[in-house]
Amino acid sequence: MFLRLAEQHRLFVQDLVMSLQALATVLERQGYLASCYTCGGQMNSASFMVSLGENHLIRFLVSDYGITWTEMRDDRELMKLEGAEAISQLQDLASLVKHRVKPGQYTRVVTTADSVQ
Repeated sequence: MFLRLAEQHRLFVQDLVMSLQALATVLERQGYLASCYTCGGQMNSASFMVSLGENHLIRFLVSDYGITWTEMRDDRELMKLEGAEAISQLQDLASLVKHRVKPGQYTRVVTTADSVQ
């Protein structure tokens, strides 16, 4: 049972890393400063960052050790989420792509109950 769970977790992390790479590419095409770096070819960790405007940065880290979402403005940490809550924020970030919100038009992190500003 534990070997099966370990394999499922490994595949989950790989899927998440590939999704982050795709999100960074699409955000870059829409004018955002975005990047996604991985270590090695196994796709078992990634560092994703996107600038949402002047001094407004999102950092998302994924590895076998955990998943974190950190939002910073003016070099101050505004919000830090882990696990499922961190992943949920990615959907809100993906809404920028869906609604074609341009850099500078985005004023805060969108929650699922909010609309894109």
